[in-house]
Order: sequence, then structure tokens, then C-alpha cells
Amino acid sequence: MLNQEQLNELKKFDAPTICNAIEFFGIRPKTCGFMDTRVRKVFHNSARTIGYACTGKISTLHPPTEEQKKLNDLYYGKLHDSPKPTITVLQDLDPAPTGSFWGEVQATTHVALGCAGTVTSGGVRDLDEVEPLGFEYYAAAVLVSHAYVHLVEVGVPVDVGGLAVSPGELVFADKHGIVLIPDKAAPYLAEACLAAAAAEQPVLVNCRKYFGSLVPMEDLKKWRAEMAQLRNEALEKFSKLVQ
Repeated sequence: MLNQEQLNELKKFDAPTICNAIEFFGIRPKTCGFMDTRVRKVFHNSARTIGYACTGKISTLHPPTEEQKKLNDLYYGKLHDSPKPTITVLQDLDPAPTGSFWGEVQATTHVALGCAGTVTSGGVRDLDEVEPLGFEYYAAAVLVSHAYVHLVEVGVPVDVGGLAVSPGELVFADKHGIVLIPDKAAPYLAEACLAAAAAEQPVLVNCRKYFGSLVPMEDLKKWRAEMAQLRNEALEKFSKLVQ
């Protein structure tokens, strides 16, 4: 578990930098650990969201059974007891998002329970009312109705945006997308992000000097080689920390 100071440090970086830095640990393939384009940030701001996953599955096409109605209290209890800050990750089981679990009442309730935002393969609504709350929406759709929305399962592994997320896993989200942060890498990730950014500087700093003119190819090759060397050094350093 990271403390609030460590979480705040990670929020200084964007999701692409987080992804680049995770590669240094050699924990997972470069094609894994992030959601696909079906789930996107809804509000057009630069807020970054980080938190521990509280999970569930929802459906909206038919009224809930009496047993399913009882899942509400279980869900709110798990949310209350989850590590903070929390991100709730909900898998929508419907063939296409039809009814929204999310609106002003749910968002307000979740903020009061220490939740920073939601990531869902379903839809969201009440955008004007929710955005000022600071509760971030990452969703597959914007919807008008709640239909027959209800919980089907609570506190189980879910699949959202092509990514498997289990309860308690650390999730990072911003306008670029949603990333799962591996537990082993989390304590060292802010330092790795600094290394990822530093590795790009030979190319970025020197190429910017040639804006308005044409960069010499030999110089560009040299700067790219420097970048590759710095990345290799970071890979060697950080991969050893999680062995």
C-alpha cells in the first residue's frame, strides 16, 4: 500500500509516462496492463485519478431480483472499507450500455465514501452536476436513463476495457487512458517516471533547437542513441528491484 504522499507523487506524471516507467521493471509485456479505447475520460479536464479498485458487475435490462437488491448494502460496505483513495471499477454485462449506474446521487455518495472516480464499461449521466464534485468519470458512453440498473456481483475480478482488474489493485487514469500499476513496481514508480522523462531529454532538448530549420541526421542518430542508452540503464536498475 502506498501512502498519500507517494500517491500524490505519481499524480505528477501522466499515463503515458506511467506506462513507459512500468516497462523498466520487466514485469509484464508492453501490450498488457492498460485499457483499450472503449473506455475514455468523460470530462474534458487534465485531472489525474489514482486509487485502489473496488469492483462490481452491473446490468440494466431487467429489474433486479430480491437477492440482487441486497447487493447494494454489500457494495457500499466494501467501498467504505476499501483502501483510500478508491476507484470503483464496474463491468457492464449488457450487450451495449443502456442504463447508467452513475448520476448525481451515486457520485455524491461515492465522494462521501472516499472514492475519487469510476472506471466503467457502462455509461454515465448527470454530467453538469457531477463534474463540480471532482468525481471523475471514465466510461464507455454517456447515457440518459438509469433503466433497471442493478448490481449483479460485488468484490469480484472484472473485465473493463479489455483489462482484468481485481479488488484492491492500484489504478491510474487520465485523459490518455487507464493503467494498472503492478504492486511490485508501485513503491519505485515515481523514481522510474523521472528516469523515463530524463531519458527523452537528449532528443527533446536538442531537436527543439532546430525548430524552423532542419536537424542534421547524424546528430539525431546520436541523440536517439543516448536516449536508448538511458532507457537501458533504467531497465537494468529498476528490473533488479522487483526480482
